[in-house]
Amino acid sequence: MLYFSRAKTFMILLLCGLGLLLSLPNLAPRPGWWPGAAPWPQVHLGLDLSGGSYLLLQIDTSAIAKQDLNSLVDEARQTLRTAGLGYTGLRVDTAKGQVLVRPLDGQATQAMAALQKLITYAPGAASPSVSLSSTPDGAIAIAIPPATQTARNSQAVGQAITIIQRRIDGSGVLNPSIQRQGTDQIVVQLPGISDPERVKNLIGTTAHMTFQLVDTNAVPGQPAPYGDEQLPMSDNPQQQLNVLSTVAVDGADLENAQASTDPQSGMWVVNFTLNSLGSREFSDVTTANVGRPFAIVLDGKIIEAPNIREPITGGSGQISGGFTAQSATDLALLLRAGALPAPLTIVEENSVGPELGADAIRDGALALTAGFVMVLVFMAVFYGLFGWFANIALVVNLILMLAILSVMGATLTLPGMAGILLTLGMAVDANVLINERVREEVKNGRKPLAALEAGYKRAYGTIFDSNVTTLLAHVTLFIFGSPPVRGFAVTICAGIVTSLFTATVLVRLITSRWYVSRKPASLPV
Repeated sequence: MLYFSRAKTFMILLLCGLGLLLSLPNLAPRPGWWPGAAPWPQVHLGLDLSGGSYLLLQIDTSAIAKQDLNSLVDEARQTLRTAGLGYTGLRVDTAKGQVLVRPLDGQATQAMAALQKLITYAPGAASPSVSLSSTPDGAIAIAIPPATQTARNSQAVGQAITIIQRRIDGSGVLNPSIQRQGTDQIVVQLPGISDPERVKNLIGTTAHMTFQLVDTNAVPGQPAPYGDEQLPMSDNPQQQLNVLSTVAVDGADLENAQASTDPQSGMWVVNFTLNSLGSREFSDVTTANVGRPFAIVLDGKIIEAPNIREPITGGSGQISGGFTAQSATDLALLLRAGALPAPLTIVEENSVGPELGADAIRDGALALTAGFVMVLVFMAVFYGLFGWFANIALVVNLILMLAILSVMGATLTLPGMAGILLTLGMAVDANVLINERVREEVKNGRKPLAALEAGYKRAYGTIFDSNVTTLLAHVTLFIFGSPPVRGFAVTICAGIVTSLFTATVLVRLITSRWYVSRKPASLPV
C-alpha cells in the first residue's frame, strides 16, 4: 500500500504540476495580467459576482401555431391547383387551430386524396405532420396534431437559443449563460454587461426581413385592397404604404450582412448578400419590375422603399435609412444571426450592479479564507505531522479543483463558492478516517509500517462509499436543479474527484516518502 514506483511517483507529481499550471490564470492579481495567448481559460464569474442582467424570456407559441397554419394554407392552395381541383372558403380557423377548405361539388374524394400528400413524418416522429378530416358541412379540415405542435414548439425554442447565442456573441458580451427552462422559456444571464438595454433589444427583436413590392395602384388613406397589407414606415409610423402580401424575397435567403459607410453620401448603410436561391429570386423580381418601388420590411415595418432603377442580378444590395454606426452594426448583426422563429417576451428581469458583485466577492473570499484556515488549524492541532500532510493535500486539492473548473469553462457563482468551502471541509474527512484508523492500529500494538498499511487499507472502503454516494446525489442536483443549484453541484462534483485523489494517493505518497527517509520507531499520532 505504501510502495510507489518511480513511474507512479512521476505521474502523480506531473498531475499536480499540470493542475497548478491550469489554475494559474485564476491567481492573476488583476484582469488581463495573464497572457491572452494561453490555451486555457479562467473560471468565469457568475452574474451575482460580476454584476449584469438576468432575463427570463418566453416564446410566443401561439405565433408559431399561426405561422404553421398560414403555411398550410399556401400548401393546400398549391396542392389543389396542381391537381386541377376547384375549392372555396380556404381559410384559417384560429379558434380550432385548423385550416378549412371546401372542395367543389363532386370533387371531395379527389381533393381528400390530393391533400394526403401533405401528411409527412419527421425523422423519429411518432405522429404525422398534419391530420385530415371531413366536417359535417362538407369541408375538409387540415389540423396539426398536438404532439406534432409540441415538438414544433420545442424545436422553435432550441432554434431561438441558437439565434440568441449568435446575437450575444456578436455583441461582444463575454461568458453568457443561455439555457432552456420548462417548455417555452429561456433563461439568459449576461455577466458584466455595460449596456443592458442594447443587448435586450438585440435579443428581443425578431429580425424577420422580407422584400415586398409596393402596390402603386392602391389609393392612399383607403383600406388595403385584397392581396395587400398596410405597413408603417419605421422612421414615421404615421405614414403607411400598401405592399403586396406576397413576399418577393425572404430574408431567410440572406447569406451575409455588414455595416459600412456609403462612399458617396458618407451615411451608414447595411450591405447584404443573398444565397443562390435568393439571388435568383431577387434578379427575377427586379428585372420584371424596373421603376417600381420595392419595400424592405423588417418585423412588419418598412425600413425604406426605393425604386428599382435597374435589374439587380449580383445577389447583393444595400439598405439605407438614416442609420447611426451603432444601429447599422446592430441591424447587420441581427440579419446575420437570423430571424427568431417567434416573438420573445421578457417575463422577468433582474440586474446586479458591479458594486454588489464586488461586495459578494469580498464576503465570499473572506468566508472561504476563514473556513480554509480553520480546517488547516484543526488538522495540525489534532493530528500533528500527519495533519500537516493532509494540509498539503488540501492546498493541492484547491489548486486541482480550480484547474478542473477552468478546463470546463465553468461559471463561479455564490453557491459555487459555498460549494468550494464545503468541499474543503469534506476533503479532510478521508484523512480523518485514515488517521483514526492508524491510531487504532497503533493502540492495538502494531508496528509503524503495519499500522500505516492497515490504516489506509481499512479506511478505503468507507472513504469510497461515502464519496460515491455524495457524488451521485450532486449529479442528481445537476440534472434536475436550477442554474444556481447546478453551479453548486458542479463545484462539489469536481471537489469530490480531486479529494479522492489527494487524500488517498497524494497523502499516501507523502507518507510513504517520509517513512522511507525516517524509518521511525513510532508514529506521531
